[in-house]
Amino acid sequence: MHNSEDTDADRAKRKWAIAISNVTIPPVIAVITFALINYSLSSGPSFVALTFLTTLFAAIVPLSILIIWARRTNAHDMDIAARTDRNHPLLLAAVSYLIGTAVLLIVHAPLPTTAVMFGYFAGTFFLYFVNLRWKISIHTMGIAGPTIVLIVVFGYWGALLALLLPPVIWSRIYLKKHTVAQALGGAAVGFLLTALALWLLLAYGPLYA
Repeated sequence: MHNSEDTDADRAKRKWAIAISNVTIPPVIAVITFALINYSLSSGPSFVALTFLTTLFAAIVPLSILIIWARRTNAHDMDIAARTDRNHPLLLAAVSYLIGTAVLLIVHAPLPTTAVMFGYFAGTFFLYFVNLRWKISIHTMGIAGPTIVLIVVFGYWGALLALLLPPVIWSRIYLKKHTVAQALGGAAVGFLLTALALWLLLAYGPLYA
């Protein structure tokens, strides 16, 4: 009976861990992040058009790439466990973010929105090279980076997104998708790269506005 209870408890924890991982994949967080930023910068048709573009290039295309590649590598879920199998989807996602940045520039989107899209490109491109040697958590990186962005846009309220980091870190480690170092490494890279990108935006963005 004791073993059965332990098994039931473990199954419950695993369900929670899977649910947390599934709802905090980077494309989902990207949609929320861009929607909030776009709402603060525009309204009406402009908001709808801008959010459509950011959702297309920051979520729909990367998520489609992820699903297709997961099936090609016979993954049981959208997690691509093998480090070397992540190279192509990371590179293709980076291309999507870069094209998205170009489109936003062409339509004269607000500078913060364009800068965040470019930040996704830079972060993913950087992650591609890191992944050649070391597998870090894309989940935690996808929470940490947007947290910095939302703090800059909305002040301390933006830090609420960081509340997702502990459960996300726990879920990735519990599911044995990452080690503690890999989960924390993803968060650190997300924080640092985004902070650098935003510093460059604030320092040099007005020159091109």
